[in-house]
Amino acid sequence: MPAAKRSTRPLATVPTLVAAPATASAGSASVPATRVLRQFRLVFNTVKTHFQQVEKRAGVGGAQLWALSVIDQHPGIGVSDLARAMDIHQTTASNLVRALTLAALVVAEKNGPDRRAVQLQVLAAGTRVLRKAPGPFAGVLPEALDHLDRDTLLRLERDLATLLIALKVDERAAGIPLAQM
Repeated sequence: MPAAKRSTRPLATVPTLVAAPATASAGSASVPATRVLRQFRLVFNTVKTHFQQVEKRAGVGGAQLWALSVIDQHPGIGVSDLARAMDIHQTTASNLVRALTLAALVVAEKNGPDRRAVQLQVLAAGTRVLRKAPGPFAGVLPEALDHLDRDTLLRLERDLATLLIALKVDERAAGIPLAQM
């Protein structure tokens, strides 16, 4: 299953980061750690602001909008394939589909040879939501990552893996869309 189509709009320029104050006490975090923390704040705030704009303009959450866009691009997609396309748990995809169905944005029909599997279709109301929603539908972080070169992505992956070990993360959270955090 191909990934969701990405926006072709240019990315915003990288902001110039302000150095940590020179007056930091000896007990405070190291200057590089402070700068990296500020970079994470910028990432989180950018992601949060995008999802707030999505909800305000489209009336649905960011994860719902992304699911809606994938269904729109792949009419007849099933819940399992939707989960794979979004790289989320199937249960999470089922919950998104349930919400979209209750909002009358998509319909789930059992038309294929396997009458247990549903095929998803975007309804007219869903198309209207997609038209008024700000892009990128998958979110600004996946869009930005998609524009990075391979070497940068590999280095970032390696460095984030080191951070995740230090954080002692619960890896089950990796299947939860950012918009639902």
